[in-house]
Amino acid sequence: MSQENLNITPLPADLTDRFKTWQSNDFEENRDLYKTLGEGQSPHSMIISCCDSRVHSMSLFGGESGEFFIHRNIANMVPPYEDDDGQHGTSAAIEFAVNHLKVSRLIIMGHSSCGGIKGGYDLCQNGENSPIAATTFIHKWVKMVEPAFNRLDQTKTEDQQIADLEKTSIMVSMENLMSFPFIRDAVAEKRLTLHALWHDIGPGQLYEFDPEKGEFAPL
Repeated sequence: MSQENLNITPLPADLTDRFKTWQSNDFEENRDLYKTLGEGQSPHSMIISCCDSRVHSMSLFGGESGEFFIHRNIANMVPPYEDDDGQHGTSAAIEFAVNHLKVSRLIIMGHSSCGGIKGGYDLCQNGENSPIAATTFIHKWVKMVEPAFNRLDQTKTEDQQIADLEKTSIMVSMENLMSFPFIRDAVAEKRLTLHALWHDIGPGQLYEFDPEKGEFAPL
């Protein structure tokens, strides 16, 4: 395909102006830091979070450039380990962070009112009658919530189940993480710690899974 047919257009003025402001302020104030980062990265943590525009993990932790290796996908999910010819973006990011960047912490962070989780719930509940079933790519991804869906308390209301699914799916992703041999090794050798978080966007609260209580508790 010729470049003329790619339909690439100039960046809108509002975004160009934002870049210029960043360049004049943040970049100039941290020129030495960016010079160092231009030579390579050495993040201390990896965060797997949702694509949702309301989720800004760097802000939650006051992060600076170079501190966090961030991977985002719909509903912040980790698939089970699969060594095949498929294209596994999330698994590749995890492998790179743990085996090559040598991060010491891996965080999965879910959030409230997650559209991906709600869509996965609807797909599991209604099957082919769900609007998600007609999508090309989304239904294949959010179907991954099914193991978590199967653990829900069906006596609760639908809204309560969806809220529970946001947290339960995090725990299934944590289990899937441990299906990666290099994750098991890193954890066993105490080179890596795993953390499960859930962000309640409206109140600005962050919850952490407490293994002793078996539930998410506010920080």
